Amino acid sequence: MAESAADFLPANPTLPRLRKAAAGCRGCDLYERGTQTVFGEGAGGAALMLVGGQPGDQEDVQGRPFVGPAGKLLDRALADAGIDRSDTYVTNAVKHFKWVPRGKRRIHSKPSSYEIRACAPWLAAEIAAVSPALVVCLGATAAQALLGTGFRVTKGRGRVLKAEGGYPVLATLHPSAILRGPSDARDRAYAELVADLRCARDASEKLRVEEVGRRGRAGTAG
Repeated sequence: MAESAADFLPANPTLPRLRKAAAGCRGCDLYERGTQTVFGEGAGGAALMLVGGQPGDQEDVQGRPFVGPAGKLLDRALADAGIDRSDTYVTNAVKHFKWVPRGKRRIHSKPSSYEIRACAPWLAAEIAAVSPALVVCLGATAAQALLGTGFRVTKGRGRVLKAEGGYPVLATLHPSAILRGPSDARDRAYAELVADLRCARDASEKLRVEEVGRRGRAGTAG
C-alpha cells in the first residue's frame, strides 16, 4: 500500500507530468472521498506562488484551486494589491477535499498532519518545477506544512522567512478565515491580507531581480 505521494511522482517532473500523475494519486485515504485531485495552476515560471491548505467544495467539483467564495475574495485581494492572478501559480498543500456531511452539504474538515505529510511530495515538486522567487502561504495548514507545526500565522504573518526547504516564504491569512470571521472584524482582516500580498509582491520582485543578478555574475565568472 502506498504511504505517500512520493510513490506516484513521475520521472522528469514537469508541471504537465505532475498534474497527470497526481490525478491517480492514492498516497493517502483522501482520494476515496474527494471527487478528483485538485492540482495547481497558473504561470509556470511565476515569481509568486500562492499555497492554500486544501480544496473546498467548489474546487473539488471543478477540479481547480481557489474558484469558490474564498477564491473570489483572493482574486479581489490580489487585484487590490496590484497582482495579476494570471502571473501567479496557485495550489494547495493537500490536493483532495476532506469533508464531513452536514445534511446535504459537504463541510470542510482540517487535514491531519499525516495527510499533509503524505501529500507534501506534490507540493515540493510543484515548488521545484515553478521555482518561484517567493511562496505565499495562505493560512495555517500551508504555513505549518512549509514552516513547521509550531508556526502561528497570527504572530508570524507578513514577514519573509525561510522555509524548511531553504526558499523564501511569507505567510498570511487564508481568505476563508476572513469569510468565517466575525463581520465586524472582516474589513480589518481583509486589509491585513492585502497589505501582506503587497509585501509579497514587492519582495518577490526584489528577489527575482537579485536572482537574475546572481545568474549574470555566475555566467560572467564562468
